[in-house]
Parts: sequence; structure tokens; C-alpha cells
Amino acid sequence: MTLDRHALGFGAGQRAIFAADPWSSRGRLFDEVTSPTRSDFQRDRDRIVHTTAFRRLKHKTQVFIAADGDHYRTRLTHTIEVAQIARALARALRLDEDLAEGVALVHDFGHTPFGHTGEDALHEALLPYGGFDHNAQSLRIVTKLERRYAEFDGLNLTWETLEGLVKHNGPLLTPDGEGTRGPVPQPILDYCALHDLELASFASLEAQVAAIADDIAYNTHDIDDGLRSGYLSFDMLEEIPFLAGLMAEVRGLYPGLEPARFTHEIMRRQITAMVEDVIGYAQDSLRAVRPQSAADVRAAGRVMATFSQDMAVTDKQIKKMLFSRIYRHPEVMRVRANAASIVTDLFNAYMNDPALMQGHYWVDCMAGVPEAAKARHVGDYLAGMTDNYAINTHRRLFDHTPELR
Repeated sequence: MTLDRHALGFGAGQRAIFAADPWSSRGRLFDEVTSPTRSDFQRDRDRIVHTTAFRRLKHKTQVFIAADGDHYRTRLTHTIEVAQIARALARALRLDEDLAEGVALVHDFGHTPFGHTGEDALHEALLPYGGFDHNAQSLRIVTKLERRYAEFDGLNLTWETLEGLVKHNGPLLTPDGEGTRGPVPQPILDYCALHDLELASFASLEAQVAAIADDIAYNTHDIDDGLRSGYLSFDMLEEIPFLAGLMAEVRGLYPGLEPARFTHEIMRRQITAMVEDVIGYAQDSLRAVRPQSAADVRAAGRVMATFSQDMAVTDKQIKKMLFSRIYRHPEVMRVRANAASIVTDLFNAYMNDPALMQGHYWVDCMAGVPEAAKARHVGDYLAGMTDNYAINTHRRLFDHTPELR
């Protein structure tokens, strides 16, 4: 894999032939008059930023509960970092930057309070009714639950943005119609019955760079937050050759550098190395496949914007370290158990008495609905909560609320 710096799109001002074309979008579920000043993908990006769901991300957990400290990343700051990396990758590869940014900004809309802990707890509660999947919930939010416009529910995003949201991690169906990662969540199937997102094909390169930007962001910044928390140490990072090399480089250039600056110098080099690796791999892939359109990218049968084989090994090593040292740390697990109990308690309370969901627009229509429909709306309400709102609501409804610190 060789990075071709002469082929980079910085300042080129022209999309590649294989980039998604906002002026030839497959359109929206509900037809709208086009804007004379913004492309359809720009409008999608802008709509995403102005949602309630986007604002709520600032009080949703990434890894560490907000009560642990102001400097840890939230779901919002993580999302902004993903969007920055996705846009940089898109620019280098001469893709549509607005589409890549939009997919990055919307990719975590469906996350519950308390991060993956809340998702696991809500999935367990909803298992009898089809379970819970944060990606499917993101789609529900932008196609149904955001209620802002007079003529439709949701945001009425373009086909390309919705495709990127649903398929940024790859096809959901095999060519034979089998689920690639188990059954496809019902909310995705329901939407595709109205607006087919072609679940058996790969997504655009813009969606692919948004997906790998997510990995780059959390691989790097979970290390940063782990060092800040004390769950990680520089000695632990030495166990991964890639990180050991970065630390040796920084020590050689800046002997005796204070820990905070030392950490930042490592992190910025890690992001740069991973971004350049993805660009080089994508360039090699594009030369091999030679797509002549965005449709050719979808039909290529492979991801073209991802890590090289060597960086993929490093990626696995970093994820293994993060999993064992942070995500499964005994103290983190204690907090996770308490957070899960809050979600479970609230779900059971709302199922027993939907009127407790104060202000939820659907409460007035809840009488006489099937149990599964009621459970799904309770799930919608819970998934939309921020950490703080879930904790405060639990305190109002129950005599004892577990400590999350």
C-alpha cells in the first residue's frame, strides 16, 4: 500500500467520477423543491445539526459517565470528531464532503443514555418485541420520531444519506437475502418497503469513510480518555508495537515532555497515521476496481475505504486493549450494572403506566394499542433520554437510584 500524495483532492475543487453527486440524488421519500443555494446533501447535513436528537448527544455517554468529569468525551464530542475525520478523508479522495459529514453526524443518533450499557439493557427489555438496535433507532429518529416539519414526520433526508446511515458498516443482506449479521431489524425493513435502500449492496465511499472515521476517532480518543482516567498507562500502550513506535518518536523529539502534551503528541500522530493508511488503501482499491460511478462503488463487492492489512492488525490490538483495560474494568462494570438497572426500572415503570412518560406525544394515543406497539414507543422514549434526564427521572419515580461514579 503506497499513499499517492499527488492524487489527493486538497484544493482540487472537483469531485471524482465515483463520488456521490448531490445534483443527481435518488431523491427523498417526499418530493421537495430543490434549494438554489445548497445541494441536497448540504441540506441533509444542516437538518441533522438542527435536530433535538443532535443536541441530546451532548449529555449521552461515550465511555465515561458525564459525572466522572467534564473533560471526558460525550457522544456529541465523539460525533464531531468523527465528522472532522470523515470530511478530511472525503476531501483527500475527492468525494462529496457534505454527504460524508452528514452520515458521520447522524450515525449515533439512536444511542441510548449510558452508551452501550443502556443499549444492552434496552435490547434485553425489548427482546419479546423485536429487540433494540441503535442503528435502526437512528433511522426511526430521522424518518419518524423527529417531528419538525408540517408536511412529513422525520427529516425527509435523501436516499444517499439514509443509505449511508443504514449501511455504513456494510451490506445488511447477502445476495440470497440472508442477514449478514443476523436478522435485519424490523424498523429498517419497514422503511425499505417504502423507500428501498438496497440492503444487499455496499454503501457509497462517503459512507465508508464515515464508518472508518468512527473507528479512528474512538480508537484514539478512548485511549486519551483512558489515560486521563488512570485505567490506562503509558506502559500498557508499550505493549502495542504501533503505539510504542509513536511514543519512541515523541520521546526522541521532546525529551521530558509533560504527560498531557506527551499524550496529545501521540494521539495526533495516531490519527494522522490511520488517516493516511486509509487514504493509501482506498487509492489502491480504486486503481484496482476502477469505478466509473457511485453505482460501481456499490457493486464492487468490497469495502474500498478501510485499513490496510497491517493497520487492521493494529486496530484489533488497540480494540483488545481498550476492551480488557477499560470497557471491562471492574469499576466500569460496576457503573455499567447500575446504569443498566436504571434503564430497566424505567422501562418496566413506563410499561406499567405509560402516563408517566410526561410530555411524550404518543401517550394520549396509548390506550388499547397492542403490547408490542406500546413497548416500541416506550423504547423510543427511553432511547431519547440523556444520561442526566434518565438519572433525574429515576430519582423522581423510585426511592433509591444507584450511584454512577
